[in-house]
Amino acid sequence: MDNLDQQLIALLRNNARTSVATLAHKLKVSRGTVTNRIARLENEGVIVGYTVQLRPDSQPNEIRAWMSIVVAGNETRSVIASLLGEPGVASLHDTNGRWDLLAELRAENLTELSDVLERIRLIRSIQATETSIHLATYRSGSGGA
Repeated sequence: MDNLDQQLIALLRNNARTSVATLAHKLKVSRGTVTNRIARLENEGVIVGYTVQLRPDSQPNEIRAWMSIVVAGNETRSVIASLLGEPGVASLHDTNGRWDLLAELRAENLTELSDVLERIRLIRSIQATETSIHLATYRSGSGGA
């Protein structure tokens, strides 16, 4: 990836719906260059998808929580694969320090959150977890991981 690819990705992270014409204008290149670069980045697996970001208050009844996870032994890859298949996991992050993984959980109500927690705790090789319910957001950044 060169500097133009990185600039293109930064613009798409900010707004993935930006038109090719606008991207081309901002990058000072042709629309064909933007189209070809996006296609190449998708084909190479650099861009793996596009998503919708909602305002934190757009779903006021949704329960969000953060689960810190310790993985036993050298089983992180298998635990990640299991967690990515769990519909209650909105995002999953590798981290350092005391915890191996950090999962953002989402549920419609406390009963559903309890079910998500139970399913996650049953995943083989999860040694310990700690969950905190998200109460409020005071500042939210844009872009992706």
